Amino acid sequence: MSDDTIRLATIGRIIRRRRRFLITLAVVGALVGYGTSWLLPPRYTTSASVLLPGAWEERELLTQAQIATSSVVLDRTATALALPGVDGEELRDRVGAGVADGNIIKISGTADTPEGAQRLSDQAAQQFVTYAAQVVGADTDPEAASRPEALRKLVERTSLRITELADGAGEGRSVESVQTRTELAKLRTALQDAVDKLNRADQPAVKANMVVMGPSTRPAGEAPPTKTQLVVVGAVLFFLLAVLGHLATARMGRRLRTEPEIAAALGAPSLGTVEVPGERRADRAKGAGPRALARRLLGVDVRWDLPTPLTGDEASGRIRYRRVGARLREQVPAPLRLLVVVPEGDEPARRAAGQLAAETAADASPGVPGGGRPAPRVVEVSVSQPMVRDRADESGALVVLSAGSWTAGELSGIGEACADAGHDVVGVVVACTVRAASARSVGRARKKAAAPASSDGGRPEGGAE
Repeated sequence: MSDDTIRLATIGRIIRRRRRFLITLAVVGALVGYGTSWLLPPRYTTSASVLLPGAWEERELLTQAQIATSSVVLDRTATALALPGVDGEELRDRVGAGVADGNIIKISGTADTPEGAQRLSDQAAQQFVTYAAQVVGADTDPEAASRPEALRKLVERTSLRITELADGAGEGRSVESVQTRTELAKLRTALQDAVDKLNRADQPAVKANMVVMGPSTRPAGEAPPTKTQLVVVGAVLFFLLAVLGHLATARMGRRLRTEPEIAAALGAPSLGTVEVPGERRADRAKGAGPRALARRLLGVDVRWDLPTPLTGDEASGRIRYRRVGARLREQVPAPLRLLVVVPEGDEPARRAAGQLAAETAADASPGVPGGGRPAPRVVEVSVSQPMVRDRADESGALVVLSAGSWTAGELSGIGEACADAGHDVVGVVVACTVRAASARSVGRARKKAAAPASSDGGRPEGGAE
């Protein structure tokens, strides 16, 4: 697994190099969300408000909200609506209740149509008010409602009569009169306590007088998730999953990217890095058929996990090739023929091997008859089944490959194939792709280089004296 830190630049490179593939997946996700919206019927939600007059504690309001969604209320609601095939158990997922500010309970109803949602919430609120009144013992009979008031008036008359009796008992000069006044005072106190208890017992009846605050409003739009939301969520989800899949693949990738790792896998010293001008067509994966065509159309035939090629020029490239040639002469002093091994399908490495072979063949050795080194032979070796021809007049094998393309197992297989054929791997050369500098940038660089000389009054190098 790679230990490279995932940076925003990596995500940006994924989006830039895989934009057609990511856009295609986003469109597929949007279509999946659109298809899901047809499987889920549209839902409409509205709510009715019920006012609870009087003083209520928070736990009491929560209890009333639980009563609003109880099975009794839902069964009565289903019976009142008389919908075919709908009972209280089915309404449990379509009716909800919550406590709002100001002793108000909001009862919401969800249905397939705006009219159905409005009817459901209104009917649930009405059944809740009726059932709550029955629970607390509210009685709407006029005769029963007048009994507490008649009892209060009787108590008031009794209290006045007790006062008259206390005044008639004298001023308390005798023991009998004092006892009589004391007993009458106790009786008045007991009656007052009874009146207070009667008032407190009547409070639930006041609380039970709940009011439905008008009919619920007809919903104008669908309840979430709407069709648009499902389409957007599907597109975003597929897009993110694609990006995360690319990141996970890169983290779990075993392809070697650095020169020391590549050299260790082949068991040979690293001779350096050479530059190859980037060619978009050459960098694409070869192949024919519908699968290869689909890969090209989606833009997945080009590696995204390689770093952005830097800008290089011909002069710096030649310097790198000469340095590699010098190190190669140190490894193989005798002017013998080399076998340049390139992994099959590694196009940058193949072009680098051709350039390196041309540079090596053109490099003259003064002490050799004929004035030069024998031209190297470039061969491509299959990575899946590596096979190298037996040694003839070659003095060793030089492996040329690009970084980030092969695993340690694949490279060790190439090294073993070279050893089986009698070739000693004398070195490893890594090819990196660079972008060729444009004519405009080259001209601008030349102008900048010539500017200091012109400002000093000197003539350009090589000019007339």
